[in-house]
Amino acid sequence: MTVSETIGFIGLGYMGHGMAKNIVEKGYALHVVANRKREAIEDLIGRGAVEATSPADLAAACDMIVLCLPGSPEVEAVVSGEGGLLSAARPGLVILDCSTANPVSTRRLFDLAAEKGVAFVDAPLSRTPKEAWEGTLDTMVGAEPDMMERVRPLIATWSGKIVHTGLSGSGHTMKLLNNFLSLGYGALYAEALAIGAKAGVSAETFHGVISGGRMDCGFYQTFMNYVVGRDPNAHKFTLRNAHKDTRYLVSMANEAGVASNISSAVKNSYATAEGMGRGDHFVPMLTDVVAELNGIGSRD
Repeated sequence: MTVSETIGFIGLGYMGHGMAKNIVEKGYALHVVANRKREAIEDLIGRGAVEATSPADLAAACDMIVLCLPGSPEVEAVVSGEGGLLSAARPGLVILDCSTANPVSTRRLFDLAAEKGVAFVDAPLSRTPKEAWEGTLDTMVGAEPDMMERVRPLIATWSGKIVHTGLSGSGHTMKLLNNFLSLGYGALYAEALAIGAKAGVSAETFHGVISGGRMDCGFYQTFMNYVVGRDPNAHKFTLRNAHKDTRYLVSMANEAGVASNISSAVKNSYATAEGMGRGDHFVPMLTDVVAELNGIGSRD
């Protein structure tokens, strides 16, 4: 199948590579900007994508542009910074931001884009790089109803589940709430395992009780695939990104005037891990940080 629209993509990381692969395989003309490493873009060029040299080049050539970046500072630089998308955007361009971002920034970019006749849609993701590659991610979309229908076919190339959350900023708000739950569980698991270890209950015993019970879930299984199975790539989401996401959540709670007792505690768990130099490690490795802080030896 060939689709008439040309799509741009910026952010070929763990998630972005798989998403972009699905876009080009579903028949869209795809223009991509290289990530820090060349492997992903070389793979996509081999599948028919075209390399672009800058965000401005993408804005001039594409009908819709997908962003999958680390956070709001990077999104703001790419969209509204010098030489960014808005510097060369034509009226009618649609920007889909699939990053996990601060909704305050999202709404500001929506307004800046609207001044140039450009639509800005927040479409953050849930699940893992495995589902990105398979085209079965969950996507939460903040957009006007007519724009939602405009972008749905493109989002369907990488998504198995698409939820329209409301207007601009609502997708990123829901994403932060989603990550609060998952990363909150990660912090709970890490502390529960440390308490168990100190009290003589092994991680294997803990897993034998929880697995298959009411407290089991997909996140728990990938988390424990590292803890018990020692698979370092079981859940490829960094502690640095976890700290960033929980920081955004606490900021959102503060802005809304909501007491952030639990979210602040969860944020501090990941802040501690990054402060100890573990930012590039993955979320299940928080168990190693908590164990170390409590004088529990490595299980390696």
